[in-house]
This record gives sequence, C-alpha cells and structure tokens, in this order.
Amino acid sequence: MTSHINRRVFLGTSALAAIAAGTSLCFPPAALAQEKPKKGGVLVATWGGFEPQAVFVPGGGGSSPLISSTKILEPLLRQDSQAGFLPVLATEVKPSADFKSYDIVLRKGVTWHDGKPFTADDVVFSIEKYWLQTIAKAALKNFSGAEVTEGGVRVSFKEPTPEFFFKSVLATSLVIPKHVYDGSEIVTNPANNAPIGTGPFKFKQWVRGSHIEYAANDKYWDAGKPYLNGLVMRYWRDAASRTAALEADELQLGIFNPIPTPDIDRLSKSGKFVASNDGYLGAAWASTIEFNSRRDIVKDPAVRRALLTAIDRATISDVVYFGRAKPGTSFVSSTNPKFYNPNLPRYEFDAKKAAKMLDDAGYPKKGKSRFKVHLLAAGWFEENGKVGQFVKQNLEDIGVEVTLTVPDRATSLKQIYGDYDYDIALSNYAARVELVPQQTDYLSTSGIVKGAAFRNATGYSNPEVDDIVAKMSVESDEAKRKDLAFKLQEIAARDLPITVLVELIPTTMMSKKVKGVGNRADISADSLSDVWLDV
Repeated sequence: MTSHINRRVFLGTSALAAIAAGTSLCFPPAALAQEKPKKGGVLVATWGGFEPQAVFVPGGGGSSPLISSTKILEPLLRQDSQAGFLPVLATEVKPSADFKSYDIVLRKGVTWHDGKPFTADDVVFSIEKYWLQTIAKAALKNFSGAEVTEGGVRVSFKEPTPEFFFKSVLATSLVIPKHVYDGSEIVTNPANNAPIGTGPFKFKQWVRGSHIEYAANDKYWDAGKPYLNGLVMRYWRDAASRTAALEADELQLGIFNPIPTPDIDRLSKSGKFVASNDGYLGAAWASTIEFNSRRDIVKDPAVRRALLTAIDRATISDVVYFGRAKPGTSFVSSTNPKFYNPNLPRYEFDAKKAAKMLDDAGYPKKGKSRFKVHLLAAGWFEENGKVGQFVKQNLEDIGVEVTLTVPDRATSLKQIYGDYDYDIALSNYAARVELVPQQTDYLSTSGIVKGAAFRNATGYSNPEVDDIVAKMSVESDEAKRKDLAFKLQEIAARDLPITVLVELIPTTMMSKKVKGVGNRADISADSLSDVWLDV
C-alpha cells in the first residue's frame, strides 16, 4: 500500500522542476578573493531556525546558540572548507612523537572584551573546568593534564591521541574567560546571556523575541577586522517573513535554509541575491529518526528495521524538501570525506516487505492494528512537522497506530532529552567531519546524559560500540581509524538506534552586497570576522 499523501496534495505546487533547474549554488572563490574588503555597515543576519535559549549555552544546546555565541567567543583553531585547520587563538599545535602530548602555541596580544589579557590560564581553565565537564568529556577521557608552558599550553594524555581528532576538538570548543567563570557554575553563569569573549564582535544587547545586537571589537587581535561596524542576529518564526525581509533589504544574510525552498530559485534569478551550499562540510545537516530503547516494542532492532522500510524517504525528500534532500544510508553523512561507509544495508521503501518484517518479528495485525507508538517530531524546524505527517501515514499504512506530536523547541528538548517521553523521535543534527565525540555520543553509553541535548537520548548501550569509540579515541593511524568508523556504521545500520532519515542540502541565502563568505567548514560556527558589505 502506498502513502495516502502525495506531493500534489501536500503542497499543491510543482515547483520542484523549477528548483532543479535553478542556478548554481557555488561561490566564485577566486573572484571573491580579488575584491578588496570595505569597512563599515551593520549586517543583519538570521538562520533557518528559531531563537536560542541563551546567547551562549556551555553544554552545546544546538545550532541556534552556536550561531549566536561564536561571534563573541572563539576556539583555538578553525576548520576550512577542505577539512584543514587554520589558526585562531592558537598559532600552532604540535604533537609529540608518541601522540601523548600536544604543545599549543597561543597567539600574543589578545584581550578579552572587558580589557583583561587572554592568557594560558584561560585555556587550562577552559579545558579542565569546562570542556572536560561538558562538551568534550568523551573526547578527552584519556586526558592526564594541562600545564602552562613558555609559549602556551601543553596538553597530555594517558594514551596516544590522534591528531585530526584532537585538532577537531580544538576547532569546536570555545575558550571562556577564567576571571568570569572561575568559582561559579558555568552552565548557569549569568554571563552566558551577555558573554565576554575575544572575538570580532562584542555583545551589545538581546531583545528577546526579536534579535541579538553586536558591536565591532575595535581591539580585535586580527588588525583591521571585523570589517563590519556591527552585527544583528534577528529571528523570525516564519520562513516567508525572512524572504520578505531579504527583498526589503531588512535582512542581508540567512544561513541554513532560511527561506522557503521555492523562494531560493526565485530570488537567485532576480540578480540581487546569491544562494550557496558552501560552509556545511563541518555541519552536514540531516533529518534523523531515533528509536527509544527504553520502550518495549521499538527497542527490538527487527521492529526498527521494519518501520524504516515502511517510510517513503524519497517522497519526503521530494515533497517536504523540494528535492534539496536525499534518503540517508548511514548515521554518517555521505559528504563526510574521511569516514562515510557507502557499503551498508539499504532500507528501501517497501510497505509490503515492511508488513511482512513485522509479522516475522512477532507483531501481526490484530484487527486493524499491530501496536501503538508515540511519534514526536521535534519543533526546531517547521519541516519536521511535515515529515512527521508523512511518517505517521506510512506507519499507519502497515497497521501501526501513531500518535503524532510536534512540541515547540523547549518542550521538544525536555521530552526527548530530559523525560525520554517518546517511542520514535524525528529530529536533526549537523554533523562534523570527526565522529568522536559529537556523533559517537548518539550511540555510546557515555553519550547517555539525562537532560543533555543532542546526545544519546535513545538509551542504546552496546559494549561493542563503546569499545570501537574508545579505540577511535586513541588510534593515531588514520587508516585504522577509518576501519573502526566503518565497523561502527555497520553496527548502527544493523541495530538502528538512530539513523539519517534524509540528508539535507543546506543553503545560505544572501544579498549580493554581502562579501567574504567562503572557505569555511561550518558557517554557523564562524565568527564572520572577514565578512563585509559592498555598499
């Protein structure tokens, strides 16, 4: 039996062909490099999601606080569009011969926004009191110490620590000021709503429900930057409102699918706007499906495989995302240049096969129904609710009764990561190139942290997975790390605690007057220090 919902019914439009025939979504980097930046102006930016819960959320908190905090706080390194590493607060990171320690050379002449000097003590404090307690607990579990050296900081480990892995940690972990956070609870420190950083922009004000305003840091360590006088991060709940704001020049830069898909092609053809897919190598966006291992029925991998087989992911890609998505084949994105395993079992849409799989798993129909499930579509993106409607229909077609809920962002966070109140969750993540710990936290036992967002909410625990993750954390041979990653994906594809429902093709939409946006692994986490306005 096929889905009762089709594209015509759902959207009443045939814009896909127009979208598919749209303009190129790539920047001309060489041309951009030839342009001389201009100083001045205030850039208004946004993204395709909603307002953050705090300007800076020390535990992560998803993309929205990542975007708002990384204009103020900085990491030691950053990653470029080729997965290479560039200096930020560190000018050099050198491993020892046995990969058991790293010497981090720190940039000189850096100050915090309140005028205090940036020092090696800030880095040691960030590692020991912040990273190890929250964001990089799994990544640094072999950590044995951090000490101040003549030029910076030496970080030591009990076991060898792979260089790409450690540099990835440095590129995704923000450094916070010791003099602001020492002696306080970092997670609840009031400074999280008015952060003090070293970045190109200083926090100015947060008008809740509207925008966050930033002022240029005129004492920024990278002389001459930022080029902008200021930055406003504004939030609209309605994607169509973002389109209208772009056309009215009230908005100049929107990252990660800020406007309705049909508008991308229309605005690009106007000659006034640019659409780009650059800047997402380190933020491979996906729509995910997660099965709660604590619930009696969906804890069975045979049931999970059957339910995934019942979902028409090609139609979801076509209808909900207008073709700017494709069915996933692994919990690792196919765009990952180092770790993606292309040889995994595929769960192609086949409703009859799915029904047979549930019969064989011991769940035949009794009357019109096999069992009931609570399907929760996370409310951080409008599209999730639409995906939920499709999945509900697909599952009902094979006799599974579905209660679909689409809570708002705050309630979704609580129900998925705090209360574990769901059978099946439809969510999202933006995956980095390095798998440990961000993506492995979705599978490992150590990733089960009640209340911690965007980690292992399913409760899946497998000693074999934990062993692979532990080995990936200490294996310095990159070829062997790749083999481990492939094995990890095989287990995930078999047990299916979580997988990618569809891979999204994220788009940045901006006015042609916005320049300097390029060569970034993750535009969401970029400081925008070298972005300028051609006015």
